[in-house]
Amino acid sequence: MPQSSPTTQGIAVPYARRVLLASLVAIGLGQTVLFAVLAPLGREIGLTELQVGMIISASSITVFLTVPIWGRMSDRWGRKRVMLIGLFGYTLGTVIFATVFHSAMIGLLATTPAFIALTLSRVAHASVMSATMPASTAYMADITDLTTRIKGMGAVGAANNVGAILGPAIGGGLAVFSLLTPIWVAAGLIFVTGLVVVFALPELPRHPTGTTPPPRMRYTDRRILPYMIVGVVMFMGFAVVQQTMAFRFQDTLNLTGIETARTFGSAMMLSAFASLFAQAVIVQRFDIAPFTLLRMAMPLLICAFAIMAFASTRTPLLGAMAMLGLGMGLAGPAFMAGASMAVSAREQGAVAGVAGACGPMGFTLGPLIGTALYQIQPEYPYLFTLIVYIPLLIFTLVARVHRVDDTPGD
Repeated sequence: MPQSSPTTQGIAVPYARRVLLASLVAIGLGQTVLFAVLAPLGREIGLTELQVGMIISASSITVFLTVPIWGRMSDRWGRKRVMLIGLFGYTLGTVIFATVFHSAMIGLLATTPAFIALTLSRVAHASVMSATMPASTAYMADITDLTTRIKGMGAVGAANNVGAILGPAIGGGLAVFSLLTPIWVAAGLIFVTGLVVVFALPELPRHPTGTTPPPRMRYTDRRILPYMIVGVVMFMGFAVVQQTMAFRFQDTLNLTGIETARTFGSAMMLSAFASLFAQAVIVQRFDIAPFTLLRMAMPLLICAFAIMAFASTRTPLLGAMAMLGLGMGLAGPAFMAGASMAVSAREQGAVAGVAGACGPMGFTLGPLIGTALYQIQPEYPYLFTLIVYIPLLIFTLVARVHRVDDTPGD
């Protein structure tokens, strides 16, 4: 289904693309608002770094388990319906999560009960919120063809990064009222986004499946296995950084909780700007094969981890975050597009679910590893990722990949 055509079976593709990308901007904003304030919020109610990491890991393993299911359900129920389940589920889950935090901050919950309640609420939230991204990714796959797939996935990543730029800016500004204020605002914004999708996003025709259920796909499927290996390890390293760098900024620069939210928010904005540049300029303007983009990204990420490990002042730490964003901006759309291009049109929901689960798996392992190592020595999380990414770089250089047209990979 070529993206350049004005319609796809009666659907105005440019219009659908604009509505989809606007929705993804809001989703990216909501996600980064939470990461900007979670570390100082956790410390404010007495949680350790490891406990904060365990909350994220618990929700991530939930997403890992549920994303493939939602991906297949989007084949059966339609992309739009599954997106709406995720958006409204995100809103309700965020309200519950923020309410538990508020209860702990005013003394209604002690630290241990608060930790348990936060973990359970986050798991419930993740089980429904996880519907959004595989459905959105499969929607983009449906309105693109093999020649435009990488650019389409790059646009998905760019939209998320626009949200990632706005999220920390809004979060840092609203944190002056309360560290919880940005989370409440994010819940309201995602609710409005759900209403926009209800009334403005066209429903795509479903792929005919007859009486057979949507196809299942294994993580070990030979067509996508190289992308699964890269995805899990890549997102694990990214999660190590995202979950520990707020602590790194706070401890290295001796910041208060609100100052940490602002400073780390600025670092996330800088990272998102760099990622947006990669996705909106490099990926969109140049016809580069997915695994070639991954090979370009790995050295940037390795350098970023090295700087994070050894820097102790604001400027190099901010520079490392920008380098991280540039590398992930190249790698993210390459990973998703490569997996999508390796399978048939009928399997797009299934592959979106399986590939979309790599991020949650990385975010299950990364926060636990990162926060545990950080409590031993602040430099250890970044030395760990540095060591892990070197063999990952070698793997991207030697791996062979599959494409749906059975032509040799890159």
